[in-house]
Order: sequence, then structure tokens, then C-alpha cells
Amino acid sequence: MRALLLRDLRLAVRAGGGFGLGLAFFLIVVVLVPFGLGPDRALLSSIAPGMLWVAALLAALLTLDRLFALDHEDGALPLLATAPLPLEGLVAAKAAAHWLTTGLPLTLAAPLLGPLLALPPGAWPWLLASLAIGTPALSLIGTFGAALTIGIRRGGLLLSLIVLPLYVPTLIFGAEMARRGAAGLPIGAALPMLAALTLGCLALLPFAAAAALRVNLR
Repeated sequence: MRALLLRDLRLAVRAGGGFGLGLAFFLIVVVLVPFGLGPDRALLSSIAPGMLWVAALLAALLTLDRLFALDHEDGALPLLATAPLPLEGLVAAKAAAHWLTTGLPLTLAAPLLGPLLALPPGAWPWLLASLAIGTPALSLIGTFGAALTIGIRRGGLLLSLIVLPLYVPTLIFGAEMARRGAAGLPIGAALPMLAALTLGCLALLPFAAAAALRVNLR
């Protein structure tokens, strides 16, 4: 599993797997928002937590169609499916590689870009924590969606239609956690609910994605 993870990380860097693409998109969205809304710092500050979360979600979505596509196109996926590693392990490695190349850079970059949206400094730790807890769920959900749509023509569009509704709970609780932190309010149920969503995705979605792969590889 570790060898597969390292292989996917190398592919993401060398073979156009999307490393840096999500981060560049995230930066562009955050930079453009003040141009569209104007210089009203109060307005920017009020929407900053939700806007940063939406931008991170869309940036994570960009590279999902590449998760299994390269292996499917070169014929490596059927070989991986017959390897000693269970398909659930393959899915977990793919999700981990996606998070390390997309989710983690977005998490680390978000507090640095917060000042562009007048995000209060006191909110930066809460934004970082919410993304660190929530972005693994985005990668796991996206891996499940990619497994469902593998080999389908224009699968990227269908993938977006499948994944975006599933992202909504994570977006709600992640943005709410960051918003409450920015306002100096108690975090309340946002943190445990976000953590529960991520743990639930970790427990269930590798098996669901592996089942989808088995069906699509028949």
C-alpha cells in the first residue's frame, strides 16, 4: 500500500496528475472575490470562512477525474485489481494521495490567503483546523465518485453531479466551524459533526468505492 501511495504521489508530480492545479485554482478564486464584491472589509470578513471553504471544495473537485483515469487508460487498473492488495487498500491509497497533493496544500494555504478576504487573525487556527478535519472527507467522497464514473465518456461532468451534493454536509459544518471561530463564538456541534463525517467516510467509502470498481471492471 505504501508503494502504491508513493507511486501515485510521483504520478501527481510528474505525469500531470494535478499537483498544484487545485492550489492555483484556489488562489485565483480567492484573489478574484474582492474584485467582484468591492473593498468593503466588513462584507469580505463576513463571507470569508464560507468563501474559503467553497473555493477549497471546488479546487479539490478539479483533479478527481484523474484518480483512476491514468491507470484505466494504460491498463494498469485491472492489474492492480488482481494484486494481493485488496481493492479497499487501493482506494484508500488513492484517497490519501489525493489529500496529500490537493487537500493538504489547500489546508496550509487557506490561512495565508485569509487576509485577502479580511479574515480576522483569530479565525485562522479554526479555519486551518476545519480544513484539516474536513478535507480528508472530500478526498474520500471524491474517490468514491471517481470509482463510480470510471470509463464513462464525459465522466468528469457526471462525477461533479454525483460528488457535489455529497460534499454539502462537510461544507456546512466546516464553514460553520470556521465562521464561529471568526466570530469568537463557541464552536458547538460543528467540530464533532465534521469529525464524525470524516470518520464515517473513512469507515464506509473505501468499501463502497471498491465495490463500484469491481462492477466497472467486469
